[in-house]
Amino acid sequence: MDANELLAWARGPGFDIALIIFVAGMLLRLLEIVSLGKKPDLSAPRGSGVEGGLRTLLTRSLPRKAVFDREPLRIINGYVLHLGFFIVLFMYGPHIALFQSILGFGWPALPSGVIDAVGAITILSLIAALVFRLNNKVMRFLSTGGDYVAWVVTLLPVLTGYLAYNHLLLPYTMMLAVHLLSVELLMVVAPFSKLTHMFSFAMARWHQGYQAGRRGVES
Repeated sequence: MDANELLAWARGPGFDIALIIFVAGMLLRLLEIVSLGKKPDLSAPRGSGVEGGLRTLLTRSLPRKAVFDREPLRIINGYVLHLGFFIVLFMYGPHIALFQSILGFGWPALPSGVIDAVGAITILSLIAALVFRLNNKVMRFLSTGGDYVAWVVTLLPVLTGYLAYNHLLLPYTMMLAVHLLSVELLMVVAPFSKLTHMFSFAMARWHQGYQAGRRGVES
């Protein structure tokens, strides 16, 4: 299979297969989380569950002062990593065109040069995240193979996209095909790895905040 054939497969059947696995897998995982449930709380509410849920979504998205004071660089790098990945994924023109073909609507894109710079920063941030993990005894002890798989499949799309945009390493057509395949690998792995947190984190924080708010406790 030459580069053009590989690119055509990645843009067509490969993407369709990955999308089906991603959507079905994520829905299944989220349904599993919801089905765990809890026994109904029959006690009289002493506060607002909705207010508690919203508050926890906000407060748990901000760093705890004690942790930030101890490891400010790691915490800042985490925000840079997530924000950078978000910008590269959702604010690059060709990516927006793909979302528009699926969703039926699009939004304004950032200049390609800005995306290129953010992509480079995100790559460096991902590498820094690995260095922080390996140099922190507690994090290294608690890390499993799944953590490193998640890191690899997150890095590859950003790295290969950067290489393709800048016409580096491989001929453009082949590098673009490799980029698309790395994106599809991420889509296939995400529902069956710790990357499920891209959706489940909001549900978990909302549930915890809702329960605490209903009981009149701040979480």
